[in-house]
Amino acid sequence: MATLIFDIETLATPWQDVPAITRGALTNWVEKGNFSDEEKKRKLADVQARTSLSPFTASIISLAVYDVERKTGAVYFSAADKDGSFTDGDFKYKVRSEKEILEDFWEGAGSYDTFVSFNGRTFSLPFIYHRSIAAGVKPTVDIARSRYVTKQTPPYHVDLLDEFSFHGAMSHRPSLPLLCGAYKIPHASLLGGEEVAESYASGQHRLIAEKNAADVEAITALYALWKQNLAPRTWINATEL
Repeated sequence: MATLIFDIETLATPWQDVPAITRGALTNWVEKGNFSDEEKKRKLADVQARTSLSPFTASIISLAVYDVERKTGAVYFSAADKDGSFTDGDFKYKVRSEKEILEDFWEGAGSYDTFVSFNGRTFSLPFIYHRSIAAGVKPTVDIARSRYVTKQTPPYHVDLLDEFSFHGAMSHRPSLPLLCGAYKIPHASLLGGEEVAESYASGQHRLIAEKNAADVEAITALYALWKQNLAPRTWINATEL
């Protein structure tokens, strides 16, 4: 079995560059709502602050992958310096446009039986699919979108956020840093998700790529823990055939 861990970093499109029809779709409810001027201003600011979370108002600026069996990884990331590619540890860092990031991902995707993410089912995977469509990049495989791994067919998709929150049964959905702290998993990321936009604006593209790689390393360790303790036996048996 070949297993690929993946994770993305995204950047909101400047609000003024978002198509008017899209801005209207996002803010129409605020404009028509019975809100005070102060409330309206606050709600509009909140809408704009969340645009990095949608593939319709943001782009992928870094995509990190790690081959579990081969113990090698790659980070495809956007940077002003087109010659900024480098190697560090198990990861090769390659400067790419968003379209090239997606092309590289889908080129290698066909070689894997299992994809592993953290919050991939509702965020990373839909983001990758929608941005691929927008960029004119055709997906090469149909990665499982079913929520439960026991009901999937290859290639499987294990969303560790879903698995560790018992598919939403827990009242609090744990973050990746929270799980790493609880299980003593090293997590070398020195950059919070909310700091990505500021880092990108200041030209710290390499820092974002390294944060992406650190997240993937943490997800890889968490996946090993899940397989050992929580993975359904029927799924383990199916993947070992």
